[in-house]
Amino acid sequence: MASVPNPIDVHVGSRVRLRRTLLGLSQEKLGKAVGLTFQQIQKYEKGMNRIGSSRLYQFSQILDVPVSFFFEDMPSHVAEAQPGKVAARESDFERDPLAKRETLELVRSYYRITEPAVRKRVFELTKSIAASS
Repeated sequence: MASVPNPIDVHVGSRVRLRRTLLGLSQEKLGKAVGLTFQQIQKYEKGMNRIGSSRLYQFSQILDVPVSFFFEDMPSHVAEAQPGKVAARESDFERDPLAKRETLELVRSYYRITEPAVRKRVFELTKSIAASS
């Protein structure tokens, strides 16, 4: 029987993926920066392999975020989970809008808008459309 990843490991891995993608880094480039293969990065991002504290610190340095970034926005059911009692469901990962490629591409495109006034208008337009839906 294959072991089920711990929900916290899945969340931390998804945050690594989020930041890596926002920076436009491939799994291969991140792997090279930390001396790992892209397959190992894949396993970390899926929560299949637990990220040790020294490796997490290394990721925080390379991805230019504090270590706490990897634990932000953790759903309460994940944070309160007892290891081994609550299995991470792939559907939980899929429901997270931050884990979707579309969201990451949208955020990257948004930050490519160099004119602050235009970026603010796009932001306000998006909020307005969302509110009226």
